[in-house]
Parts: sequence; structure tokens; C-alpha cells
Amino acid sequence: MRVVVQRVLQAKVEIDKEEISSIDKGMLLLVGIGMDDTRDIVKKMAAKISKIRIFEDNCGKTNLNIHEVNGKILSVSQFTLLADTKKGNRPSFVNAMKPPMSLDLFNYFNECLVNDGNVVERGQFGADMQVSLINDGPMTIVLDL
Repeated sequence: MRVVVQRVLQAKVEIDKEEISSIDKGMLLLVGIGMDDTRDIVKKMAAKISKIRIFEDNCGKTNLNIHEVNGKILSVSQFTLLADTKKGNRPSFVNAMKPPMSLDLFNYFNECLVNDGNVVERGQFGADMQVSLINDGPMTIVLDL
């Protein structure tokens, strides 16, 4: 499982120029689920994201997690994070889990985030989405499990 975590001042998802979800301060998560991922891995990733300290305290140190800043999460499924680019010029996506299993794990991931006390907005699984954001910092971290 690979998740790109971006600390944002705001983020939104549009489909056909219609906004389907948005957040203000918080995290935009681009979520890639791999062939070997399990519910246990997904749960661990959600717990890590809920606890990761990427928000600044009063001294400018990244000591605060999303709960401590009353932030929200925008979670977007993105199988292309699992691209294999080692050979040739065309990415291979054979390492990405196929639907409907990946949809099940993506939904479970978001459930775990909510169960950890997060407010979670979502993109639309499998849709052609336009994602926009104002990255805060910029702060972007890639998490792999």
C-alpha cells in the first residue's frame, strides 16, 4: 500500500466540472492499493496517518497530528501510485489491486480513518477526477506499507 500524504490548506475533487467533495485545512491522501495488501495493512496505514505529526505547533515544529489541528481528510483512490516504471517507457500497473477487491479495501481504509476519529471526505472510486489543492508548506510525504 502506498499513500501520498499532502498537508493542505484546501483541496477538492471535481467530476465533469462539478465539485463532489472538498476540505479546508487537513490532508489530501492519494491512495494506492497493491495486489498483496490486506485489511491488516490497510488498518495499520490508517492508524499511521491518524497519528502522523505533520502540522506545526506554536514554535513552528511539526509536532501536531490532524486531530490536534481539527483538520479533515480528503481521500482519493489512485491506482497509478503502484506503477512499475523499471522497464520501457510505458508504466505497468500489474502491481495494483483490481476492483472490486481494491474498492473494498479503499472503503475499509476510509472506515478505519473515521473510526480513528477523523472527518473524511472522498473522491469517487474509479472516476476520472480533477483534484486541486493548495499544498501547505509544501509538505508531501510518501508512506509505504
